[in-house]
Amino acid sequence: MLTIGQLAAYAGVTVRAVRHYHQIGLLPEPERDASGYRRYGATAVVSLIKIRTLANAGVPLSHIGQMLEADAPAFAEAVQRIDSHLRDEIERLETSRKQIAQLAAGDSLTLPPEVTSYLDRLREIGASERMLEGERDGWILIAARWPDSIPAVIASKHAQLDNPQLVRLYQVLSELLESDPGDDDPRPGEAADIMVGLLEQASASGELNFVGVAKDDLAFDLLDVLAVEFDPRSQRMLDLMRERGWTGWNRPERLARPDRPAPDRPAEPPG
Repeated sequence: MLTIGQLAAYAGVTVRAVRHYHQIGLLPEPERDASGYRRYGATAVVSLIKIRTLANAGVPLSHIGQMLEADAPAFAEAVQRIDSHLRDEIERLETSRKQIAQLAAGDSLTLPPEVTSYLDRLREIGASERMLEGERDGWILIAARWPDSIPAVIASKHAQLDNPQLVRLYQVLSELLESDPGDDDPRPGEAADIMVGLLEQASASGELNFVGVAKDDLAFDLLDVLAVEFDPRSQRMLDLMRERGWTGWNRPERLARPDRPAPDRPAEPPG
C-alpha cells in the first residue's frame, strides 16, 4: 500500500494534483488506516496514470471521469470530439500568433496594406508622427466601417497628394500638433484658409464625399468626435472654418450665411 506521496511519485504527478482529483471526485479517496494515513493500492495507481495521460493530452478534467467509465465506442467518440476541439483551438492560436507577429509591423496590425502605404507617403511629404497617429486612428474607424471601399478611397487620397496645397496643409497641421501656437500665430489661419480652399474646389467638382462610401451618420460623427478627442485644439480649427463659411470636419457642409466670404483659392478635396 502506498502513501499519497508514493502514489504521486509513481504516477508522475504532484501530491497537490492528487488532492485536487480527490476534491473534484475524479479519483476516489480511500479511508484512513489505523495510523490516520490514507493508503492507496494498485487500482488507484492505474486510475491516476489514466487521469494524468488524458489530462496531458488536453482532455478537460470535467470530461475525464466520463471517459474513464465509457466503453470502447463511447471512448473513441469522445476522443474524436476532443480532437476536433483541439484542431479548432490550434487554428485560433495560429491566427493569434500571426496577429501578434504583426505587432512589430505597427500600422499593419489594424489597417489594410493600402492604408499603411498611404501613411508611409504622408511621412514622405513631411507629416509628423503625431499627425500620423491621428490619421491612423481615423483610418481604423473607416476601414472597420467600409472595408470594401478602402482601395477606391486610398487611390483618391494618393491622387489628392499631388496637390501642393494639400501637402502644405499636412505640413502646417503637423507643425501645429507639435507646438502650442499663441494668439498671434498665423498658422491656424493658414491651415483654415487652405482647408476652405480645398473644400470650395471639391464642392464645385462634386468630389466632396468619400469615394464609393454611402452616408453613415454614426461613422462620420465618430470621426468628427475623434478629431477633437485626439487633440482638443481641433475645435479651434472648426471655429476658424465656420468663420470662413464651412462647418464640420470629416463631412463638411457650406453654411447658408457665412460670417465672411471664403478665400478664393484653387484646391483639392480635403485630406
